[in-house]
Parts: sequence; structure tokens; C-alpha cells
Amino acid sequence: MADKDYYKTLGVAKNASQDEIKKAFRQLARKYHPDVNQNNKESEEKFKEINEAFQVLGDEKKKEQYDHGGSSAFNYRGGGFNRGGPNFEDLFSDLNYDDIFNLFTGGRGRRRENYREGADLRKDIEITLEEAFIGVKKTFEVNIFRTCENCDGVGAESKDMRECDKCDGAGQIKITRRQGFTRFLNVVTCDKCNGIGKIASKYCSVCNGKGKIQKSENIEVKIPRGVSSGQYLKLEGKGEGGRNAADGDLYVVIHIKPHSEFKREDENLFLDKKIDLSMAIFGGTLEIAGIDKKIKLKIPAGTQSHAYFKLKKQGMPFLESKKRGDLFVKVNIVVPTLDKGKEKSFKALFE
Repeated sequence: MADKDYYKTLGVAKNASQDEIKKAFRQLARKYHPDVNQNNKESEEKFKEINEAFQVLGDEKKKEQYDHGGSSAFNYRGGGFNRGGPNFEDLFSDLNYDDIFNLFTGGRGRRRENYREGADLRKDIEITLEEAFIGVKKTFEVNIFRTCENCDGVGAESKDMRECDKCDGAGQIKITRRQGFTRFLNVVTCDKCNGIGKIASKYCSVCNGKGKIQKSENIEVKIPRGVSSGQYLKLEGKGEGGRNAADGDLYVVIHIKPHSEFKREDENLFLDKKIDLSMAIFGGTLEIAGIDKKIKLKIPAGTQSHAYFKLKKQGMPFLESKKRGDLFVKVNIVVPTLDKGKEKSFKALFE
């Protein structure tokens, strides 16, 4: 395994002091810590690298050992490091709680007032198979929460706000707990001011302090030809309104009603048709109502029941394409009920 350059990982010189190494790690921890970059695998891997480097260079004895023998002298294996980082109790011992709080929130705690991202919404709509074949426009009604225009979303009459007494205007609350000799810090949104940092002295008369009101809006959506059940359309900015932030999105989920004649599998259609015994024996032409037009199907003499016929390019269109799937027709022979007179004639055919 190639030797790792821990100095390069932390961005410090080989003669860097412990204070310089600690400072470099703090800056990188603030940028790449998993709590700051949730669900970001790249940042998580980067944090593991700087974590590994600091565990070595942040210890005088290990640093000396590394300078003489390189990283091969240590048996660190990627995910073997604690997610919270090495010896955070000691690493941040010279910082007060507000400093630690600002380290992992980027100092944003006191600037969150009047800020809220809009929530995403979902709408399920049903269409017919024929509508899915040609594509269709649909208009539907949706109830959406929009920012209250009377108070501009702050929830206070005349925008009269006072600092939240629970979070002291930070919009977030720091919760600490101890486990052995380690102290853990968790930051959560203040449940009293909902992360704004301020609360209303007098609630807005229009929205009753909620900062948003529900409106009914008509939305038109163009559904493309070839769409399948379960697929969705994303309408950006058509979700709930944000406050000094982007509006949410509206996801329109498509459901196709069962058809009385056709069964669908991806872009192919399947159809069952009955034919009489004489057509099965002697052959003939069967007229079929396809999804978009009438089709004449030639039935050869001697056709067996449950035989399949493939009609190319007579199925559903591929999504956003001019290509089409195929239509498969299964024929079922209907055996007639014969009276005695016809039964004799029928038997004569096979003698």
C-alpha cells in the first residue's frame, strides 16, 4: 500500500507545531464533518482521511514514529475511525460551547431568522391507456401553503418580533451529553420558534402566526406519450412557498387505469381474441381494434388455440421516442354447439 502523506492531507508543513496542526484540523473538520454534510459520501470519506491524519500528527509520539517510518507503521483501515473525530474533548478544550456551536453550524445560527425552505408536495393522478398512448394535458386542483403576504411570512403583525427566549435568537438548541470521558454535542432546531430565532409579539391576523396560508391552485401538467404507471413529473417551484428561500417542488405521480381489452408490459400490448372453428381450420382475416387504429390480422389455415401472433410496432410508444413496442394477439378457438343435423354434417367432414 502506498505511503500516505498526512501533512499534505491536513495542509501543513512538516515542521508545523501542534497548535498549527490542531488549527488545520479544526478548519477541515468544519468543512467536511458528516454532521455538516449529511448523506454526502465524498465529504464523509474526506473526513475519514483528515481524521486519520490528525490521529497521527496530533500526537507527538505518533508523529515522531510517522516521520521515521511513514504511514505503514499504523494500521488504520478507513472506516475504523469514530465518526465524531479523535479526542474531541481535548481538541476543543480551549473553545466554549458557542465556539463549538458556530464551528459546526458555520456561524449560521443567528442568521436563520425569516428563512424556511418550501416543502415538496405529491399529487397522484389517473389517466387511461389511450391517454398514455397519445399524451395528454391534465388540470387539477391542489391545496398549497403559500407565504402570508400580510406579514411576509414572519407570523407577526406589523413584523413586530422579539428574540426567542428558548434559543436566545440562535434558531437552534445545543444539547450535550456525556458518555464516559467523552462529551457529545448535538444541535437541533428550536421547537419554539421553528428555527427562526424570533417569535411574534403579536400574531398576524391573517395567518394567526403561522407565516403561511393555504390556497387552492389549479395546476396544468403535460403528460408525455408513452408514460407508464408509477412514473412521475417534477414541477419545480410548484410546491409550498419558501420564506426567503426556494419554493418546494410538486411531484405528479401517474397511474394508468386497467384497460378492458389490452394488457400492457413495458411498451408491448397483449390482446385476447376469439375465432370460430372454421377460421381456425380454413384460415381467414380477423379485424382487430388496435390501440390507435383497426388492424387486419391474417389467420393461417390450421391455427391452433392459444396461438400468438406478433404485430410489430403496434404497441405503446417508447417514452420521448418515435419507436413503438409490439402487439401480441392470442387467439382462442370457440367450439360451436351442434344440433343433431349439423353434427352429422360436421362428422362427414372428417370421414
